[in-house]
Amino acid sequence: SSGINAEYGHYFKQINLSDTMALDDNYGFDIDDINKIRVLDNETGTKTLQLREECKEFVDKIDDFQKIVNGFIELMDGLSSEVEREKLKAIGARNLLKSMAKQRESQQQQLIGLIHEKRTQLERYRIQLQSLEKAEAEQQEFIDQFVLQK
Repeated sequence: SSGINAEYGHYFKQINLSDTMALDDNYGFDIDDINKIRVLDNETGTKTLQLREECKEFVDKIDDFQKIVNGFIELMDGLSSEVEREKLKAIGARNLLKSMAKQRESQQQQLIGLIHEKRTQLERYRIQLQSLEKAEAEQQEFIDQFVLQK
């Protein structure tokens, strides 16, 4: 203690604690209602405490807001994943439809080829029928002439 007084003594001055005016005016100290020395006056101290409470409320509101934002982000991430899954399903379904359309087109081409083949075969059968009918008619005529000659 005496070492502090020797080293820093020129900064300190003996203060009569009963002289509150001297503290307040000369040194910027204040004495509160319960006779404690305060660096800040009562009004500034009150405002400081009030500001501290407002800051705490603000920080609490920011924390609540952050929780809401985090919940919203989680919700959007979930929706995004669901949308992505549905998008992939839609792409798969579209590809399947394209594949089915190509398959149907291929089948249609095969059927058109088969129809053409059957029409050609039908035309051959018609020609063969006409040829057989002509041969039958000639044979019938020959038989008729043979029977008449007898």
